[in-house]
Amino acid sequence: MMLRGNLKQVRIEKNPARLRALESAAGESEPAAAMALALAGEPAPPAPVPPEDHPDEEMGFTIDIKSFLKPGEKTYTQRCRLFVGNLPTDITEEDFKRLFERYGEPSEVFINRDRGFGFIRLESRTLAEIAKAELDGTILKSRPLRIRFATHGAALTVKNLSPVVSNELLEQAFSQFGPVEKAVVVVDDRGRATGKGFVEFAAKPPARKALERCGDGAFLLTTTPRPVIVEPMEQFDDEDGLPEKLMQKTQQYHKEREQPPRFAQPGTFEFEYASRWKALDEMEKQQREQVDRNIREAKEKLEAEMEAARHEHQLMLMRQDLMRRQEELRRLEELRNQELQKRKQIQLRHEEEHRRREEEMIRHREQEELRRQQEGFKPNYMENEGERKHG
Repeated sequence: MMLRGNLKQVRIEKNPARLRALESAAGESEPAAAMALALAGEPAPPAPVPPEDHPDEEMGFTIDIKSFLKPGEKTYTQRCRLFVGNLPTDITEEDFKRLFERYGEPSEVFINRDRGFGFIRLESRTLAEIAKAELDGTILKSRPLRIRFATHGAALTVKNLSPVVSNELLEQAFSQFGPVEKAVVVVDDRGRATGKGFVEFAAKPPARKALERCGDGAFLLTTTPRPVIVEPMEQFDDEDGLPEKLMQKTQQYHKEREQPPRFAQPGTFEFEYASRWKALDEMEKQQREQVDRNIREAKEKLEAEMEAARHEHQLMLMRQDLMRRQEELRRLEELRNQELQKRKQIQLRHEEEHRRREEEMIRHREQEELRRQQEGFKPNYMENEGERKHG
């Protein structure tokens, strides 16, 4: 049903009977919805009340729209940006903002009146999805609005990811180029990494910087020397697709729509060329599979060579480290010998100095002894001479 007020709450109905009744009244007014519920034998939906006042789970539950913002989810990102087409040429920015006012305060509003389109960025992805679901196809001044999510111009695809790379590591690695809004490693249905991922930047300049730097250099995320491949993200619309109302009714359109969907009957012109097309498609499939096998074998061979080279490189590093340690030991031994030689020389000098001092002391004592002997001999000699004269 189309909401006609400022969106504050979302009610999720769990009772199947009530849900079918509401679906039958889709697009009608609130009284029509109440009447449909009455015909189904169900009471009309009550006014929103707190959960504790409404214990019957079969009546559904009410969620505050603010709770749709996931924990840790960044606000006003590129993923919240809507493209609005088929706008009236006389629409003003105030009218454009008023169209989305019940979905919160926008952070970006752009209008190209000449070409009849605009962009608006809301607070969260959930709010943008609700606004798109409610407003797409609504009539504004006799023109049905065409609303879809805007193309993310700052998104990159990352290939050659190691199985050990997580969302957080991917975001951390690419944050050096600029603010990252979202980084995801793509996994298969069993939760195993596929080797691919995508990174969404907040603006185009850091995305271009990452694209150029990774293209010119070899950006490694883990120990394995296999660089990641970064490319602009190829974007598809796999939600809305191409509805019939948007098809251009050209001459080719009418020509191709002359025949309804069918199986070609054997023996007919259609069957012959349909078979040839299938054979061509099968040949393309086989050739692509052969190319994929060749590439897979080449990758396996390169990985084996890389592991062998890594082992040899590690051995070389170990040999270099051993040689370095041996050289360090030799140098330490040489320094030790030099130190011992120096100490020995110092000891010899000390011994020589000690011997010289001892010899000097001995000579000094001998001289002193000789001097004392000479001084003691002179008085005795004089006394002997005097006695001889008096006698």
